[in-house]
Amino acid sequence: MPNSEFRLTTADNPYNPFTQFDPWYIFDMQKGYNTCAYLDRIMKTTPDMTDAEVNAETERAIDEIIKNDFLNIYRKIKNTPS
Repeated sequence: MPNSEFRLTTADNPYNPFTQFDPWYIFDMQKGYNTCAYLDRIMKTTPDMTDAEVNAETERAIDEIIKNDFLNIYRKIKNTPS
């Protein structure tokens, strides 16, 4: 069974970043969140990391962002395949 994947989103974004990335991204940018860039700044990845390591680092960075989210706007969502 593959590891779970997580994404960072905002409470007001009605789109799913796993299945509706383009509208999710447009909404995110229009609101000025720039969530992808924020997550990228927090993540500590290297080109030689495996997919599992990148997924684990993504989850760690998401957890760090949420822990420090004093505005309570960010949410962590899990990929739930059909």
